[in-house]
Amino acid sequence: MLKLAGLTKRYRTGDLALSNIDLEVPDGQVMALIGPSGAGKSTLIRCVNRLVEPTSGTIFLNDTGITTLNHAQLRRARRRMGMIFQEYALVERLSVMENVLSGRLGFVNFWRSWFRRFPQSDIDEAFRLLQRVDLDHMVDKRADELSGGQRQRVGICRALIQNPELLLVDEPTASLDPKTSRQIMRLIVELCGERRLTAIVNIHDVLLAQMFAQRIVGLRLGEIVYDGPPDGLSADVLTEIYGEEDWEATISKVEEDAETEETGDGIGEDDDHHPPNPDRDRLAGLT
Repeated sequence: MLKLAGLTKRYRTGDLALSNIDLEVPDGQVMALIGPSGAGKSTLIRCVNRLVEPTSGTIFLNDTGITTLNHAQLRRARRRMGMIFQEYALVERLSVMENVLSGRLGFVNFWRSWFRRFPQSDIDEAFRLLQRVDLDHMVDKRADELSGGQRQRVGICRALIQNPELLLVDEPTASLDPKTSRQIMRLIVELCGERRLTAIVNIHDVLLAQMFAQRIVGLRLGEIVYDGPPDGLSADVLTEIYGEEDWEATISKVEEDAETEETGDGIGEDDDHHPPNPDRDRLAGLT
């Protein structure tokens, strides 16, 4: 379980990004953070793994108090928290396989990390993950040759190869077209279900949040103004989170899309697909 108590972040400029946030996310739950720009969504996610240092409050991941850890302890704790970024954060000149294996850098010694030499068990797991997201035929492709949806799936594999307890997802669909956005959100939810993985997803798209998340938390000006099920996002609630707008149209769209969601979209239908043909001998230099 992830537990935040009294979490507050005030920047040096005096701006209050988060104000006394109390939040518990149980194991296996996919929770979406919604709210207008500047509401504190990204700050909250980055406070959890201390990419942003909280001003006050406590953060517990199961029995570990994250806010009291020293540098070495925090580095070890971050192994338990996978992160998926809006802009993918891949190394463009490296291959798909190398980018996925970079998720294991915190688990190998200095020289192995320097020369990017990983145990065979890590390589095998990377293949399994890439096969799961339908990218095992692209292990040797450079990251800069991939589409946006393919890059995000590589980022998902890189996070999951850490075998994390918590997945922090920051705007995973912001740079993607609507169809690919659905595919990515569906994939994240499916993988979390398969691994009983807790996830916090910062997302602007209310429709996607309602379609795929189990729980919605709405932030406004650094405070929680809604915490409940997706179907509880009424026009009044959305107005409280975002301000005045014709929210009835959004609610109707969610209901229509929910009725057709069962047909689904195949993973990677927007990308050229080739039958899997992994050649592990070509990756011998990684062992």
